[in-house]
Amino acid sequence: MLAMLAYPSHAQGMLDDYIKEGLGSNQSIKQQNFLLERNVLALAEAKTMFLPSVSFSATYTKASGGRTIDFPTGDLLNGVYSTLNQLTGSSAFPNLKNESIQLFPDNFYDAKFRTTLPLINAELVYNKRIKGQQVDLQKAEVLVYKRELVKEIKTAYYQYAKALNAVQIYESSLGLVQEGKRINQVLFDNEKVNRTGVIRSANEVIKINASLTAARKTEESARYYFNFLLNRPLTDSVQVDSVTSLPEFSALLGGDVAGREELEKLRISQGISTNLTGLAKSYIIPRVGTFIDLGSQAFDWDFNKKSRYYFWGVSLDWDLFAFGKNNYKIKKAVAEQKSISAQTDYIAKQLETELRVRQNQMQSAVAQYQSAQSQLKTAQTYYNDELKLYREGVAIYIELLDAQNQLINARLDANIALFDIWIAHASIERANASFTFN
Repeated sequence: MLAMLAYPSHAQGMLDDYIKEGLGSNQSIKQQNFLLERNVLALAEAKTMFLPSVSFSATYTKASGGRTIDFPTGDLLNGVYSTLNQLTGSSAFPNLKNESIQLFPDNFYDAKFRTTLPLINAELVYNKRIKGQQVDLQKAEVLVYKRELVKEIKTAYYQYAKALNAVQIYESSLGLVQEGKRINQVLFDNEKVNRTGVIRSANEVIKINASLTAARKTEESARYYFNFLLNRPLTDSVQVDSVTSLPEFSALLGGDVAGREELEKLRISQGISTNLTGLAKSYIIPRVGTFIDLGSQAFDWDFNKKSRYYFWGVSLDWDLFAFGKNNYKIKKAVAEQKSISAQTDYIAKQLETELRVRQNQMQSAVAQYQSAQSQLKTAQTYYNDELKLYREGVAIYIELLDAQNQLINARLDANIALFDIWIAHASIERANASFTFN
């Protein structure tokens, strides 16, 4: 029976345009895209950590006083120099003073370029992996927001279309009751009915007018909410395509939740947790790096061949003991892995349950639609027959009024049933992530 009712979907050109507009203007999605951009930049930053880095530094010192080193130059050499002067009969070897050398360098500069490069660093490797997974995680988060927004836009669109059709039904019904009032007035004028029929038909006009006012307010509220989802002025007009047939939903009654981004997020989170465990264990691997300095240092701003230098080296850093801090980090990361694994199983069952409930709602809505269509056909025939009989004076007004109310209610029920199917269709699309983004 369901397959027989699955007609091709009506043209949804306006709805598709509204979905595109909503996805482009929604502030929550914009915020999530900004977060995605931030994570992409963080990944790019993590990649640069493997590349050489170059820095420039320069120092200049001017000093006086402070600690000194006393060097007894005169005490060591003056006796020798005196003997040499006597032997040579000259004064070629002068007397020397004891020296006091200042430790602080005075009028001294040191300028250099330092290049560093990590050779072995497990922390950088795990950090890069985690940053990449965080990008994937945020992409999934963006899709979650988009899918939820698409469902909300579709639901609000169909709610507005339902309210708009209800207004039209009440406007049409107003014509029915006004026609009934006119007929009663004519019959009363010809003394074929008493005043009760005229009064009752006038009350029906008042009742339908009140219902019409309420329907218009419902339509207005639905339009406000729809425009809110699209981030548009609330009073903007909304164009609605004609909705007269059922969606193609036979494929939606099967399927699973494997494509849900919520599960993908949990799988990515599990991978991040695994890398966090590896990061906690990376302390056992020593960190090795290399560096080279190219610079110049000298007194009195001299710059020459002797002042220029290079200085190269290799560094090793290895954490050997931290009072169990690293072990606690590992245990915490493992506990997080177990937590995410348990959460994944629970969420998967929850999403599967949601899908089955939505599918049942769809089948129930289809059954309601079938019943409403049958009731509408019967009510229309009943009303036509009673109106004819009433005009001929065979039926009483209460019978015509009953037929009239049944017809109005049948039209409203058929309208509700039709759009409940489309709303259920949007819910199933959300539940099994079957909506395709361009």
